[in-house]
Amino acid sequence: MVTPTFDISHNGRVTATRAARADGACLRYRIDVVAPSAADVVRSAGGWLYDRVMAGWEVTALLTHDCDTLPLRILGVQAADPKAGFPLTAAKSHSLAVSAEAFTADPRIREQVLACLDDRLTEVALWGDGWPLGVNRTVTTAQYVLSSAARRFKGYALAAAGMPCGSVSHTETLLCDVATGRRWMQSWSGSTSTPTSR
Repeated sequence: MVTPTFDISHNGRVTATRAARADGACLRYRIDVVAPSAADVVRSAGGWLYDRVMAGWEVTALLTHDCDTLPLRILGVQAADPKAGFPLTAAKSHSLAVSAEAFTADPRIREQVLACLDDRLTEVALWGDGWPLGVNRTVTTAQYVLSSAARRFKGYALAAAGMPCGSVSHTETLLCDVATGRRWMQSWSGSTSTPTSR
């Protein structure tokens, strides 16, 4: 979400401008996504990420395998350059989304996910199978209900990834940290996501 500020110019007109930090970065909510491929991101969390982008979030994905990023761009997700590295730090992220495959493949990603699960300031969303028992105890299952626009654009992204896209589901199942699951239950009760016990 972009935080507007107001610039009262000498001519008396009030105009909204983007607030910026001292380092020039825009004050927006941010999600860092780590997955093996664009297809994995689109299939598992594409609708949720699209809705976040449309709500003003900055969504950046690091793909551990080299692949076409067009499906991500369709959803409004920026692809990070894997050669430049990926600063997975809670100071930069408000939210972290990681696939099980990326978690098991890289010890740095495992370390960051576990640290973020302990940090109450960073929301964590996970998808896929094969999570270790320690992670399973700190997360809950949530069904995110996609907007109709998210379903449409997810269908386009699935087609661009070469995946079957006949009918896009109305929901995506994500694992989220228990604190986030509770917040979703209290604030979104039935409107955009429904947490369920695991």
